[in-house]
Parts: sequence; C-alpha cells; structure tokens
Amino acid sequence: MTPKAEKCVVEQLKSFIEDAVATNGGDTTPVKPLHRVPFHWPPHPVSKDYHVLPSDWTGKASLKIDDEEFPVEIARTAQGVFGRIERVWNEARGASIDEVLALLSVGARPYFDRQRMVGATLGMTNRFRGTIKELEPAQLVRLLYCPDRDVAHEAQLAIETQASTGPFASSLIHVIKDDRHPHRRSAQWCVLDMFEDLPSFCPDQRSQEEAVDAIQSLVSTAPDDYARTVYKAGVVLGGHICTPRSAEALFACSSAPSKYGRRSAIHAVFHLAEWMPEYRDRIVFTLEQCASNDPEPLLREFAASMARDIRMGSYDHMTEPAFPEES
Repeated sequence: MTPKAEKCVVEQLKSFIEDAVATNGGDTTPVKPLHRVPFHWPPHPVSKDYHVLPSDWTGKASLKIDDEEFPVEIARTAQGVFGRIERVWNEARGASIDEVLALLSVGARPYFDRQRMVGATLGMTNRFRGTIKELEPAQLVRLLYCPDRDVAHEAQLAIETQASTGPFASSLIHVIKDDRHPHRRSAQWCVLDMFEDLPSFCPDQRSQEEAVDAIQSLVSTAPDDYARTVYKAGVVLGGHICTPRSAEALFACSSAPSKYGRRSAIHAVFHLAEWMPEYRDRIVFTLEQCASNDPEPLLREFAASMARDIRMGSYDHMTEPAFPEES
C-alpha cells in the first residue's frame, strides 16, 4: 500500500459521490435503506428431486433474457419437461417447453437483477458478470453504497480480506464523513462494522484519530438513524475502540445537536464504563447532566436509567427509546 494508491481510491470515491448527487438532482437527503436480505444462488436444482439422469438432457432450446440469448438444455421425462440454463445455474419444470422457458425467465430474474445492480453501482451499462472479490479497491468501496445491502455486505467482506494490504484507510474514513451520497447510511454501517477492529484498517495513530473524529462528527450531526448507523457508531466508540480519544468523543456527543447522536452516546457510555472503568464517575456525572438538561423527555428518562444502572453495577440496561417518527 502506498500513499499515492490510497489517495487515488479517495479521489475516485469523491468523484463517485458527486456523480450520485448530480444524478439525484442535487438532493443529498439520505435514503432509508431496506433491511439486508441474504442472496442465495444457485437455487435448488429441481431435476434432482425427480432423478433426471444426465442422459435425459437431449433437447435444445434458447431463451432471450433482456438482450441476451441463452442456450437451454431440455429433458423430457414421465415427470414432465425440464429445462436448465447452465450459464446461470437455473432449472425449471413444466408441462411444455414454452412453460419451462417462461419459468426459467422468472427464476433467473433475481440473479440478473443483482448483477445489474452491481453493474449500475460500478458505472457499467451492462450487468456485472465477474466476482466481487476480484474487484479493484476503489470499486469495492463504491459497492458499499449499493442499494442492495447484501451486495454492500459482500463488498465489505472482500475489503476485510485485503485490510492489511489494501489502500482503504482514507477512503473508509471518507465514507464516515460523507454527508452527500443518498445511500450513505448503509455504506457507513458497513464501515463502522469494520471499524470495530479499527487497527486492522487504520494501522497508525493518525488514521485512528481521524477515524474517531469522523465518527464523532457523524454522531453529532446526524438528522436520522437510518440503518441504525448512529447507534452503531456509538457502540464502536464506546464498546470497541475504547481509547481516551473515543471516550472524549462520546462525552462530547452527549450534548450533540442531533437527538439521535445524543441517544447513541447515552447508550454507548454504558459499554465505555465496562471497558474503561476509570471513567465511571465521569460517565455517571455526564448522564446525570443529560437526565436534567436534555431537551428530549425520552432521553432524560433514558439517561437517568443508565446512570442508575451504572451506579448499581448492573450488567443490563434499559432498551433505548424510539422517537415517535421512528415507529
């Protein structure tokens, strides 16, 4: 990894973000992402359930999906007509070839939808036909922003395997700083998940401190808690990084402009008290200040409960409250 390579990845990320904003008509409002739905492919081959033999696949047909033509192998048996597209590992069973082709087209749709989603996120005009783990670092970082959160998760896993050698530190920190891309919340969640092991991605003190500062800024100013990103950010500061700088960041966030950030900090200092007990008295004092002064009644009650639990040495705590607009 070289500083030049790392800078190149960051510059490509910045350009990608600005292109997304322009495509979105200049709107930088974050989009609330859907829950991650794990993608499983290939589907179970129906021919195995009916014991179709290799020698049964004697027929030929073709199927056009979008603008691509695919050869289809056909097997006619006493249990019906079977068809398979080997290139996409998809099978179907029906009463006729036409029915089988229609079922194959429908059955292959999730596979093509995913590939088109990956291709669109990478700026391609066609579907992506490769494997995510073979992409370049800048492409992997882009995929963290994919609207399909399972694609973003796969990109995250690929980045994790290259953490010690890849030029990722600055670009991942920039994802946390990002306040423009519409799909930034799920991308930030992925980065925060990686930053639970911060030294693996930011190996020196400078980059670690920059990461903590970026997380603090995210928590302090967030206008929402989509994808539970702000909650996750507090947990990373108080339950994983656990340094004097991350502790100070949480104390600052307890009086942040963002009510979502204050909620995150009130929850996260419970973990900080577990991992850094030398801060216990200050944590209780800060929570008591929140219980008296926070403008949100829900957070005043939450802070009072957390202070009481920490004073008593409890191992569990009150579930964080949800604001009316989150229900």
